[in-house]
Amino acid sequence: MDDDLDQALGAVGPRLRALRQQRETTLADLSAATGISVSTLSRLESGSRKPTLELLLPLARAHGVTLDELVDAPPTGDPRIHLRPVSRHGMTMLPLTRRAGGIQAYKLVIPADSRRRTPEPKTHEGYEWLYVLNGKLRVVLGEQDLVLVPGEAAEFDTRVPHWFGAAGSEPVEFLSLFGTQGERAHLRARPKPKGAA
Repeated sequence: MDDDLDQALGAVGPRLRALRQQRETTLADLSAATGISVSTLSRLESGSRKPTLELLLPLARAHGVTLDELVDAPPTGDPRIHLRPVSRHGMTMLPLTRRAGGIQAYKLVIPADSRRRTPEPKTHEGYEWLYVLNGKLRVVLGEQDLVLVPGEAAEFDTRVPHWFGAAGSEPVEFLSLFGTQGERAHLRARPKPKGAA
């Protein structure tokens, strides 16, 4: 690790000189722009002075480059999360979180021709929040039978018998946040008033 750091810092001097020469800037001009003495700049470029963050920040700004470019930092790790979808009970669930405990997030897809046509309400401990992305989601919650459309959300205590499936002739995609009792979202879907289209 120390060798890699020494190598990276050792390459900064030639990079600084190349940047300055590309821009046809003198050491005196760069000194005026950064407040760093000409002798310090010269020693940085020759490699006889070790670069510090205090020196590199104004130099990066003056040259119009990032610190990563200045020190030729290696690329960081891939930030993408590669989660595997799971198919269960006629649904495809894609976990969006990977930590144990707390609120769990999922993206769910239920095909229109799913076998989940006949409601079979279940109960379990917890609290759930749903948000519809595409399609229509039928939610049976206790005595209520609701259809949520894109942009609508519902939240409920999962000890109330509940079931959800696709409503209509297209698949439904929705987000689900599930957590233990007490971890609640703050959006509620309400049934449409009687007579509303």
